[in-house]
Amino acid sequence: MQTEIKDLVGKVLTEVKQNDDELIFTCDDGRQYKMYHQQDCCESVSIDNINGDLEDLVGTPILKAEEVSNADFERWYVDRFDKVDKYGLIHDGEGHSKPDSYTWTFYKIATIKGYVDIRWFGESNGYYSEGVSFIELGVDHEY
Repeated sequence: MQTEIKDLVGKVLTEVKQNDDELIFTCDDGRQYKMYHQQDCCESVSIDNINGDLEDLVGTPILKAEEVSNADFERWYVDRFDKVDKYGLIHDGEGHSKPDSYTWTFYKIATIKGYVDIRWFGESNGYYSEGVSFIELGVDHEY
């Protein structure tokens, strides 16, 4: 069974620690969860923005923890509205080329004290993962 962000619902965090593009969530039951991306060639995935205060997630039960991505919307949008030039590059409405593939992933986490939105951005040549991993340390394997 793969760990998902929604597994945090009902848990009480004692600490949320950020190290560059990695977050460690520590729970009052001793469990730790890690949100990260294992970088590879020809791709880049990083935390683009954290809206809200991570400290608002500490000390009270997690009420909401969900992942939302633009991946499905992007496939729908590109199929209908973007133009592909003679070189195979996809352009937006202003003529700027887009990376071959890109993904916005939002992690929405809330307690009674506040709400945090962690926004990740990944881009690649289309052959590499732009996804974010969320694992339980000591249980799930890192790849």
